[in-house]
Amino acid sequence: MYAIVEMAGQQFKVAKDQKVYVHRLQTEEGKKVTFDKVLLLDDNGNVTIGAPVIEGAAVEAKVVKHLKGDKVIVFKKKRRKGYQKKNGHRQSLTEIVVEGIVAKGAKKAAPAKAKAKSEEKPVAEPKKAAAKKAEAPKKAAPKKEAPKAKATEDLSSKTVAELKEMAKAKEISGYSSMKKAELIEALSK
Repeated sequence: MYAIVEMAGQQFKVAKDQKVYVHRLQTEEGKKVTFDKVLLLDDNGNVTIGAPVIEGAAVEAKVVKHLKGDKVIVFKKKRRKGYQKKNGHRQSLTEIVVEGIVAKGAKKAAPAKAKAKSEEKPVAEPKKAAAKKAEAPKKAAPKKEAPKAKATEDLSSKTVAELKEMAKAKEISGYSSMKKAELIEALSK
């Protein structure tokens, strides 16, 4: 029995008790990991292909250790120009051992963000306090702020020449060298 499964952004053909090196996983050494993105499953000649994944299928593995791969040399050169750059890189990897392949009945692993949110459940408030909080946002905001916002929107739709004429009419000094944002700020005061 083997499966083609997506692990850490790559696809691997895995079988039971097989060692696989994948991109670094955020799981600690010795912990178990479940991969539920099984793309193909072969059970002694009975092939099941997912569209795109097989529902209920999963691959269970154990993290053996975290390590770095072999060094890869990156060498760049432009001939007759005197340009050479030598650089090296070692990929961070995780060694895992496949412990089993589940064809049906595997539970889908929840994303890490969803797990974090489900763990932080808010404390239930009394009904009266919740009702008071619901009523609080209904209060109207002061009406003085609304016209200013409308005026700045109107000013931003005008051209620089129109704004300069308005500044000239209001007798604002130095309006000829101002930029549009400065004109709008001066006129909105």
